[in-house]
Amino acid sequence: MNKKISRLCFAALCLLFHQLAHAQSVQVEGNVLAKDKSPLVGVSVSIKGSSTGTQTDVQGHYKLQVKDAANAVLTFSFIGFTTHQEPVSNRKIISIILEEDQKKLEEIVVVGYGQQKKKDVTGSIASISNKAIQDVPVTNAQQALQGRTPGVDVLANSAKPGDEPTVRIRGTRSVTAGNDPLYVVDGIPYSGSLNDIGPGVIQSMEILKDASATAIYGSRGANGVVLITTIRGKVSKPVVTYSGSYGVVNTLGQTDLMNGQQFADMRREARRAIGRYNDNNRDSSDRAIFNPQELAGIKNGTSTDWQKLLLKQGYQTNHALSVAGGTEKTKYAMGIGYFKDQGVLKLQSYERYNINIGLDQMIGSRVKVGGSLLAAYSNRAGETYNGINNAIRMLPITSPYDENGNLVTFPNNDSNLPNPLLDYVPGTRTENRKRFRLFTSLYGEVEIIDGLKYRLNVGPDISQYNYGLFQGKNNFDLLIGGGDATARKTSGETIAYTVENILTYNKIIKQKHNIGFTGLYSVQRQRGDSSTANVRGVLVENQEYYNLGEAQNVTGVGSSLGTWTILSYMGRLNYGYDDRYLVTLTMRADGSSRFAPGKQWGYFPSVAAAWNLTGEEFLKGKRNIDNLKLRLSYGRIGNTGIDPYATQGALQRIAYSFGGKGVLGYTPQMLRNPELTWETTTSFDAGLDFSFFKGRLTGVLDYYKQKTTDLLMPFLLPYSNGFNSVLQNVGATSNTGFEIGLTGVIIDNPKGFNWTMDVNWSRNRSKILELMGGKQADIGNAWFVGQPTYVYYDYNKIGIWQSSDKIDFVVSPPKPGEIKVEDVNGDKKIDANDRKILGSPQPDWTAGTTQRFSYKGFELSVVAFARVGGMIKSDFYQNTNTLFGRFNNLNINYWTPNNPTNDFPRPNANQERPVNYQSLSYFDGSFFKIRNITLAYSLPESLVKRWQMSDLRVNVGVKQPLILAPYRQQWKGVDPEDVNVIGIDAPATWMLQFGVNARF
Repeated sequence: MNKKISRLCFAALCLLFHQLAHAQSVQVEGNVLAKDKSPLVGVSVSIKGSSTGTQTDVQGHYKLQVKDAANAVLTFSFIGFTTHQEPVSNRKIISIILEEDQKKLEEIVVVGYGQQKKKDVTGSIASISNKAIQDVPVTNAQQALQGRTPGVDVLANSAKPGDEPTVRIRGTRSVTAGNDPLYVVDGIPYSGSLNDIGPGVIQSMEILKDASATAIYGSRGANGVVLITTIRGKVSKPVVTYSGSYGVVNTLGQTDLMNGQQFADMRREARRAIGRYNDNNRDSSDRAIFNPQELAGIKNGTSTDWQKLLLKQGYQTNHALSVAGGTEKTKYAMGIGYFKDQGVLKLQSYERYNINIGLDQMIGSRVKVGGSLLAAYSNRAGETYNGINNAIRMLPITSPYDENGNLVTFPNNDSNLPNPLLDYVPGTRTENRKRFRLFTSLYGEVEIIDGLKYRLNVGPDISQYNYGLFQGKNNFDLLIGGGDATARKTSGETIAYTVENILTYNKIIKQKHNIGFTGLYSVQRQRGDSSTANVRGVLVENQEYYNLGEAQNVTGVGSSLGTWTILSYMGRLNYGYDDRYLVTLTMRADGSSRFAPGKQWGYFPSVAAAWNLTGEEFLKGKRNIDNLKLRLSYGRIGNTGIDPYATQGALQRIAYSFGGKGVLGYTPQMLRNPELTWETTTSFDAGLDFSFFKGRLTGVLDYYKQKTTDLLMPFLLPYSNGFNSVLQNVGATSNTGFEIGLTGVIIDNPKGFNWTMDVNWSRNRSKILELMGGKQADIGNAWFVGQPTYVYYDYNKIGIWQSSDKIDFVVSPPKPGEIKVEDVNGDKKIDANDRKILGSPQPDWTAGTTQRFSYKGFELSVVAFARVGGMIKSDFYQNTNTLFGRFNNLNINYWTPNNPTNDFPRPNANQERPVNYQSLSYFDGSFFKIRNITLAYSLPESLVKRWQMSDLRVNVGVKQPLILAPYRQQWKGVDPEDVNVIGIDAPATWMLQFGVNARF
């Protein structure tokens, strides 16, 4: 019995020692090498399922303490190489060879009418991924481009909800025709508002910049092309995704206006300047220049902040629910979305509902059909409402309410200053633009033989809108001068379609020669019509704009129709030899109905070549050089640039007297020119794509030069002809620029801290080369040969005239306290000849960066961009700087005999505005903005799986928290970002946002 117990104890001890032997820590070491047996430095080596890990040293060697050496698995990961997992199996020495990750080289990018491997692309193309789009909360796709890629300049036109920014790719080319890029959604050219496409349904955006990339779109590619690809299904089980966010929106600041005391002092100084204020008898003088309400306000210390009364906290909310999945035969993706942006002005908002459906279906092994559908319904409220412009004129020494708390119609008995809060009374002002858009892209594709495919794309596009504006008799605008309630109703419909027949052939011959051909025949047609009616005298105001027939007077009725068609042929040949030498030849012919017969066709060729240097013997084995590709391209692209029927002239109706009676007749509205043809841009591009250190540093360099000829411009005529101009093809411009884009992996540690960075920088110089009739300048339009296409041409303020200055002007000598402008020609008088080119909105350079930091489940992203140089013009300093005392004024440092400043002139009650007041409105346009900061946390996988989910992520972000700019910090402006002129409109805002992303 004792022997049996002893044997059992011995067996138990052996089992215990065996488990302890397996559980004890074992040091594992080894080398990690590349395929050429060179050591890899910085490879992450970790134990699968734990946070224990290390990195290889400069010899590619590692050491790691491993518990449970019998069952542990090591994970080896390194940028540019495939991740490798290796069981330890009680070994103490484990050396491996990592395989290069070919995914980067084989990465597919979308190009015109197809896709290409990234290494085979010969043109200048930039890509923006879905993740980059989601980094910043945006209303539309254009906003997602801001500061993300070199050569793409995106500027907000205003902060109004639903407003779209201006996008320029490699500067401006045309002087009077369009400079907007062409947008192509799922292969179909897209026109109209991109607000109709929710950013959440976008998978990627590719920006085509040079002639080789854009010439394939011919007449519409002159200003660059943005290819938008929507989300498609993948081979997987059904995956349900929800994303939602809510943000509170606040103003970045208010226009700095005078308070009650400052305004009263300014009005006194304005009267003092003309000798109508006696400082020895201030009470009597005040009674002469202030009415009783204003005097009461001064006595009571009233200082009303009218802006604050109109502004409130706004909000943004965004929700999207989608399901996607599929099999090898059928792939699907569908979703619904809702977005609401309530502005900081009560009457302004934008609301959108979205539906997206994508389907791809294989029929047999050679036929594929599918399509995508994007539907949107939106309502934009208050698009023309400008409450800030109304508020900043109001006097701070008056109150909006009477003693009973009721709104006072005219707070200071001035018919030009009604109470702006009256617009907030329900039923006083209603403005809505309701839109419905159904955009579809349908296709059928058949592989005729191996490598030869035919594809049919059909893109019906239907949009409708209804716009209504009602202004009651107590509306701010109608109270100025008086008037009955007015209403306006406009509706329109646009029906467009695109049909494309595409034939592609790809063949690899003897493993060296890669040949690809794309042929296209397409037609695009658009028809739009609209009608409008304006009425005055809406007696029952709660009917607003819904019953125009009951109004007392019809003040305007109109309708319009516009139709155009483009017929196109295109051929593209791609040839590659040994993955080293690449050539692309493209020819496109477009026929446009916008031009007269004989001038309708334009021809747009391009050629591009690329050299993959990494395929050459002298670079093989260079372990720090992953990819090095030189690109050259040259081609022509066009711009239709005019509205339909512009070559046919137009008639307008006029009233005249005939036989003593008033009759209606018609007269030409503009001269017709049947010789009009395309604007043409010739473009050259030289580029370098590179990747170093196993993908840790990648980037692109580009230099380009463009020349646009046959500009569509008005040719000036003598007024004796009855017309002052006729549209002709005259003039030329040029664009030259340099671009840099870099992506760097600064720190890469899969089990710890990571840091990646994207940086881009670009410089563009536009210039007018020729004007009509060989002129060197068109002063009326501020066009000058040798200068940018848009300049500020005005008087140059050099200070304020001081009492000590010697004033020897021979005509209209200025007085101390008035604006001193430069006497350019030195004739001792200031007239139109003393205007000069002050500057241009064109910046010296622009840059953007995205920084991403991650640690375990946390991720922090920071997006910023900057514009340095350039000039802006501020309407605030031109229109709200009158200094004559009737309206409130910017809080500025103005001249007085006791304050001889050179900043701003002396107030003057005899001048509605200071002499040469417009010279006060030009400022340095430089700024730096942090667009967005987002902190996200992905919940642990174990917890998420317990909730039967595959992913759960929460985030908090702040949008536009910081602006650094001379206009803001030095001159008390709010936001210097605008296209050309800082308008008086909805103020810039910042937003604190909370969000969640869940996947099931």
